[in-house]
Amino acid sequence: MAEDLNKKGRKEAKRVLKFVMFSASAGIIEIGVFTLMEMLTDLPYWPCYLTALICSVLWNFTMNRHFTFQSANNVPVAMMKVAAYYCVFTPVTTIGGNYLAENLGWNDYLVTGMNMACNIVTEFLYQRFFVFGKTIDTNKRARQIEEKQLAEQKGE
Repeated sequence: MAEDLNKKGRKEAKRVLKFVMFSASAGIIEIGVFTLMEMLTDLPYWPCYLTALICSVLWNFTMNRHFTFQSANNVPVAMMKVAAYYCVFTPVTTIGGNYLAENLGWNDYLVTGMNMACNIVTEFLYQRFFVFGKTIDTNKRARQIEEKQLAEQKGE
């Protein structure tokens, strides 16, 4: 029993690490798009941030669904759940970020970084327990990994 708990703990730690790595890659996309928008347009903070956020969300959802949570969940349903998260997160961070950057003069990149840090923590918990909670490790990739591990345990 203790071995099973330890195994589950390691598996969950790997899941967190994967989520962080894919989120970091999404962060690179977000900062890249944000920087391009800042450099190439005269738009205020919010459209630059919103465009960058949308690009990173699409990347992050796709990669985490397939590799981190290995979910065979109905994609439109899962995407709608993620969209619901962003219906709350996006206005709060867009309006709040715009206020900090435009009204209080905070550095645009500091505000974006704070939003990204808040996003990685809250989105992991939301996706782990609500979006994919009951369908984790159900896709073809997860089944193949499980079959391989069972075969190794039997000494095949």
